[in-house]
Amino acid sequence: MDEHFFERDSVIVAVELLGARLLVAGVGGFIVETEAYRQDDEASHSYRGKTLANAAMFGAPAGIYVYRIYGLHWCLNVVCETGSAVLIRGLEPTCGIETMVERRRTMERQRLCAGPGNVCQALAVDGRMNGLSILMPPFSVELPAEPPPVAKSTRVGISKATERLWRFSVQGSSYLSKKR
Repeated sequence: MDEHFFERDSVIVAVELLGARLLVAGVGGFIVETEAYRQDDEASHSYRGKTLANAAMFGAPAGIYVYRIYGLHWCLNVVCETGSAVLIRGLEPTCGIETMVERRRTMERQRLCAGPGNVCQALAVDGRMNGLSILMPPFSVELPAEPPPVAKSTRVGISKATERLWRFSVQGSSYLSKKR
């Protein structure tokens, strides 16, 4: 995998990242839930153009865009085409589970990485990683040998462009942030 994988429509990348193994410093699991955002999308942080806060979305493909939501939780996105990104909403934890349990202070495996804020807390992702590349340490991403069955639905927590079915999940996964 290289930056060309990400240099495409974020809707396509969001689907194709499902089932991929994502690790940060050896901690992580399989991506089971994503959301796509594009520059022409009113729900996207890039919709009104480049700012200091969203500059990473206008950076190189495979770049990391990390932002805080509600002033509390970090959210991990991977940059695709200019101004577009894929939000990582959920993982099925497989590596470094003890570390994730300690960071999240929960033993409930299905909740360790369910939701973008929980993903970041479990993987120790924060604003210092904004602008890094998902293709370089401490990140590691590996596509699945075979794509999993995919379900799609509306995105979570937005008030604009709510009709777009740009939330994707591994069908039947019990590690999702919200039921479809």
